[in-house]
Amino acid sequence: MKTYDIVILTDHKHANPAVIDDYTKNVITEDALVANTLGQLGLNVVRLAWNNPYFDWSSTKAVLFRTTWDYFDNFGKFSTWLNKVSKVTTLINSEALIRWNIDKHYLLDLQQNNVHIAETLFIERGSPKSLKDLHNDTGWKETVLKPCVSGSARHTYKLNLETIAKHETIFKDLIAEETMMLQPFQHRIISEGEVSIMVFNGQFTHAILKKAKAGDFRVQDDFGGSVHDYSPTEAEIEFAVNTVNACAELPLYARVDIFNDNMSKIALAELELIEPELWFRKHPKAALILAEAIKEKIEQLN
Repeated sequence: MKTYDIVILTDHKHANPAVIDDYTKNVITEDALVANTLGQLGLNVVRLAWNNPYFDWSSTKAVLFRTTWDYFDNFGKFSTWLNKVSKVTTLINSEALIRWNIDKHYLLDLQQNNVHIAETLFIERGSPKSLKDLHNDTGWKETVLKPCVSGSARHTYKLNLETIAKHETIFKDLIAEETMMLQPFQHRIISEGEVSIMVFNGQFTHAILKKAKAGDFRVQDDFGGSVHDYSPTEAEIEFAVNTVNACAELPLYARVDIFNDNMSKIALAELELIEPELWFRKHPKAALILAEAIKEKIEQLN
């Protein structure tokens, strides 16, 4: 049986793409930068879909989660696979971090560790309250509603007092199945954008600025958002590093998404520890920092 030092994980769609569009090219480029750098450090690397039914996961020392971008669409299967694979190899980031980071309740843990987050109301599954009730309770007039387990802005809605009524039905359907979260709409994300800061093994490497297209509020490129080079301030870097250090264990890689909130204070939008886009193509040297940290971790396993 052939053995590997590390498997770079993707999803089925990007493991063997039928069509290579610009989006897929970026995925392949990003994964190749990491794979090539790991190879240059002497590690035996292969890239596979996480749900590959033929691979023996005990044949690799570690697996690196990169572009597993369908896990939230197959969450039950992914969770079972995660439990099984974590027993036979080392996960990067760890299973504990992944499971914690899947559900955005993690924001409350970070808040307790003095990380400033946006005001957030968590609405537990099965709640009998309507959107109108929730807005009356909070006094918020303009909000964003989204699931606690999600990605790529799935079921993310911008609401105001005039549009609440027409979202009541979909909210009722969603809250019957999953926990949701409601936040005040953050106006500075529209005017200033959202900053993603990459932190590898506790070290800041690079940052980018994401901006929504005109007329939208979502910065993801799935919805026409754009990416720009960005030099973060010392305060932004400090915030990002402190956020990573507030985790129960140090992630080998992290993307810290921040913005200036409605009070002009740096706030955490999300801490991405599972499968974030890391924009190595904007800063290829960062791949070496991550690869060296991975090699060190693998050597500690021996």
